[in-house]
Amino acid sequence: MTDSLQLRLLHELTQNPRATFHPGQIEAIDAVTRSGGRALVVQRTGWGKSAVYFIATKILRAAGTGPTVIVSPLLALMRNQIEAASRLDLTAHTVNSANRDDWVNVFAAIDADEIDLLLISPERLNNPQFREDILPDLLNRMGLLVIDEAHCISDWGHDFRPDYRRLQRIVEALPRTTPVLATTATANNRVVADIEEQLGSNLTVIRGSLDRPSLRLQVIDMPNKADRMAWLAKTIPTLPGSGIVYTLTIADAKRVARFLIAKGIDAEAYTGQSETEDRLDIEDRLSVNALKVVVATSALAMGYDNPHIQFVVHFQVPGSPVAYYQQVGRAGRAVDTAYGVALSGAEDVRIQDYFIETAFPSEEVTARILDALGNSNGLKRSELLEHVNMQWSRLDGTLKLLEVEQAVYREGGTFFRSAAAWTYPRERVESVNAARRREQQAMADYVTTDACLMSFLRSELDDPSQPCGRCSNCTDDPLDPTVDPKLSGDAHNFIRLEPIVIEPRKRPPYGIDRLDLKTHRLEEGHALSRYGDPGWGELVQRGKYQAGRFDDELVMASAKLIERWNPSPAPTWLTAVPSHRVEGVVVDFARRLADALGIEFVETVERVRDNSEQKMMHNSYQQARNVLDAFRVQAARSDPVLLIDDIVNSRWTLTVIGNLLMQAGSGAVYPFALADSGKG
Repeated sequence: MTDSLQLRLLHELTQNPRATFHPGQIEAIDAVTRSGGRALVVQRTGWGKSAVYFIATKILRAAGTGPTVIVSPLLALMRNQIEAASRLDLTAHTVNSANRDDWVNVFAAIDADEIDLLLISPERLNNPQFREDILPDLLNRMGLLVIDEAHCISDWGHDFRPDYRRLQRIVEALPRTTPVLATTATANNRVVADIEEQLGSNLTVIRGSLDRPSLRLQVIDMPNKADRMAWLAKTIPTLPGSGIVYTLTIADAKRVARFLIAKGIDAEAYTGQSETEDRLDIEDRLSVNALKVVVATSALAMGYDNPHIQFVVHFQVPGSPVAYYQQVGRAGRAVDTAYGVALSGAEDVRIQDYFIETAFPSEEVTARILDALGNSNGLKRSELLEHVNMQWSRLDGTLKLLEVEQAVYREGGTFFRSAAAWTYPRERVESVNAARRREQQAMADYVTTDACLMSFLRSELDDPSQPCGRCSNCTDDPLDPTVDPKLSGDAHNFIRLEPIVIEPRKRPPYGIDRLDLKTHRLEEGHALSRYGDPGWGELVQRGKYQAGRFDDELVMASAKLIERWNPSPAPTWLTAVPSHRVEGVVVDFARRLADALGIEFVETVERVRDNSEQKMMHNSYQQARNVLDAFRVQAARSDPVLLIDDIVNSRWTLTVIGNLLMQAGSGAVYPFALADSGKG
């Protein structure tokens, strides 16, 4: 195979007759176009990892091999790659959750050898139909296996996915002549070693510099969330081109986008909850600079291919320098100057802690799951929630992990304990958690260091470097870190006036039949704030856990919100959920609120059982069961009523008490809470 052919293919792929290979690209192509060659490519975003496997595929297909299979973690990456593959006249298709109607035709095209590239998500490897009907034949005819974003295969990686662990067994099952290519932009020595262990010691590792010469890094310590929103509203219009603002939570992505839109900035929110059509539209507009900024969670990170992003701002800072570099690396790929700004907030560590603490299921929880399955004839996920106190999403992830480890198996939607012996990997979990705590500390050091920021990040990825001469610590020309007081005030008011709806629960959890939510369903309610937010949220936190009494300012703000809300038919009386921690604190607030609204307070709800705090319950079954029989309604007036609580999360306390009120003869029940602490 001649270099001239490789160069011609590069020109076709890039549509640039003067394009040249980056150092390492030809070596990687050569490594995987020979029989049984295996390579790991660790290169910065934009280096051209996809060019390696596209050109290799073209060469291998011309030699008569089967299709290339690319395991890719994100739909955004798949769409970009299908478009790019067409430039080399490669026929590419994808099998993912968004195109189920096309699966039959795609599988038929594979049988007819009409597909050059098949892109699948790692989750497809967990699909029984795909694993049993498609994968065995595909393994035998596959021309090249590409594992994109390969750091996901490692427990040590910042974005580990259990389904990637299946790839180790798939690689082992491949014919020895089938080449394998793993690629990533974010892997330090520890992750590289783990990938080598799982994919084989005969791996050719090709690593390059992770510097991005156009990127100007900066850190701004800005604890207050409203100040950060104000800084974005002031700064984004002054920045060139289009960019991304990353948040750690879905709620913040939506809120920041709404505020920027309110300030006349062309912005959109992009999260894991966004509809596929909306994601496609946002990606397309951002790619052609028809959208100023996307406020996104990590759903828009790995694999999003847009070389023209000119700024990336982190509204909150992730807990790993590797994760941060991966996201900030969206900027500056094909532009002369780009900005990467980390706004360090007061809530960063709390959110980071949550992600670290929930990354692995506990030994106790996994033992309960295995015991429950072992003592039954199989259980569905909804039935397992009765046995374990964990969120649905965490149970789903735990079952996937146990299935990958072959401790459980499933038939349809039912899970069974396998006959395989399995021991909780305590040492591995402790080691990974310790590593993530070290990474969290490294990120804390990043936001406070006076050394070169780019060198700091590169050293965390085991990429030695000299000071960059561009970041805010290397120059005296950073972006203005000051906040416009008026914009800050606007942001505070925006947060305070933002409507927070308490949606009524519409059906009881599986396994609980005592709640009649068809005839005794709450009305839509409201919360004054999000727990911990600047302004009201901070006052709620202080009143509940420090002062032992809610400030009169919260009473007045709540009364004004309820008057604006104006529920109809209007409530004529008010009652409260008895406090769990501080005796009388909610009742005291409710009495003052009733006076402010000019309606009667009736102390009709009584706590009759010392149940656990709801924040310790992690799924609907456990939350509902925890409050059943914990309260009694002594008497209820027949008119509509406001039901007051301090903090709402799961809504089951309000739902159960509202159900009791209506059973006792009350009218419509409108829930109201001082703060919503729901995650998101």
